[in-house]
Amino acid sequence: MSDASKPAAARVPLRTSNAPIELLLRDFRPEATVRLVEHHPQAFPLPAFDAHNHLGRWHTDGWAVADVPAFVSMLDSVNVRGVVNLDGGWGDELEANLDRYDRAHPGRFASFARVDWTETGSTGWGGRFAASFADSARRGASGLKLWKDIGLGTRDEQGEPLFLDDRRLSPLWQAVAASGVPVLVHVADPVAFFRPLDASNERYEELSHHPDWHFHGPQFPSFERLIGSLENAVADNPGVAFIGAHVGCYAEDLGWVDRMLSSYPNFHIDISARIAELGRQPRAARRLLLKHPTRVLMGTDIFPAQASDYRRYLRFLATDDECFPYSDDNPPGTGRWSISALDLPDEVLKLVTAENAVRLIPAFSAGVLP
Repeated sequence: MSDASKPAAARVPLRTSNAPIELLLRDFRPEATVRLVEHHPQAFPLPAFDAHNHLGRWHTDGWAVADVPAFVSMLDSVNVRGVVNLDGGWGDELEANLDRYDRAHPGRFASFARVDWTETGSTGWGGRFAASFADSARRGASGLKLWKDIGLGTRDEQGEPLFLDDRRLSPLWQAVAASGVPVLVHVADPVAFFRPLDASNERYEELSHHPDWHFHGPQFPSFERLIGSLENAVADNPGVAFIGAHVGCYAEDLGWVDRMLSSYPNFHIDISARIAELGRQPRAARRLLLKHPTRVLMGTDIFPAQASDYRRYLRFLATDDECFPYSDDNPPGTGRWSISALDLPDEVLKLVTAENAVRLIPAFSAGVLP
């Protein structure tokens, strides 16, 4: 007997009395209901290296790590052997970073220098940058960090925007090549940051909280101009080992990253702050790492990093888990999605988490691997 033919008293009415609650998106906290096997590895199987972090005073009020011995103990608990500090600066600030980290804990830290972009206000800045970095290398800097202010803010003595492929930077590239240390470059932010802030922008929620991260409009160069300047610099300077921060600054297009890695032997990438992007395209990400295992470095860009952060990166790289959060933040900062892990083979995991950093960064090469 169909429901329609049942006597009225025998029918079970649907419940329709619960009206939907009014909810603002910022208060939405969905909990996944899928039931999956989970793995939570506690420590890296080999001494690992975080190739992208900030420990100094560049982005924070005071030192990013207040208690260095306690930080080292935390690293030991997850078997992280060394951390790159991208906040070295130059001159006295570099000395302070070297004293606090590299010299106090040999082999555990590698501070990268920076150059003073305010120098571009007067002619001859290319040579001054070269001299500054050569001095930093002599002091013990393990590399050079270049940030997105090149292209997005820095201007030359004529008031024109300065890009990474400016020929006047040639002396700096020569100094880096002579030093034998790498340069880590962050030249552009996520693609969505350069698009209109409208209903189609997948990072709308994030950008509404950080409007200063939005670079759309005629006052800013395009994403394509910035990422093109990175390729030009890499192509023009084969003697410089480049590390493209945040999956080469283009985690949304792994085909582009693959082409860069295939075309330029001096180009490498780190995965810092991009497991949210990689984890929503795990098969493509895994193919990229399997194809270029010697060119990818683990980095976090979380400062100060906690043991839970390193364990999440290990889970992402080493397990086959699906549908798990990429951050402890709720809601997560990048976007409202979960990620799936890459399940890397042991030999690739070893390269990405350890051996590639040891090969590229001299401070980490003193017999730290079995």
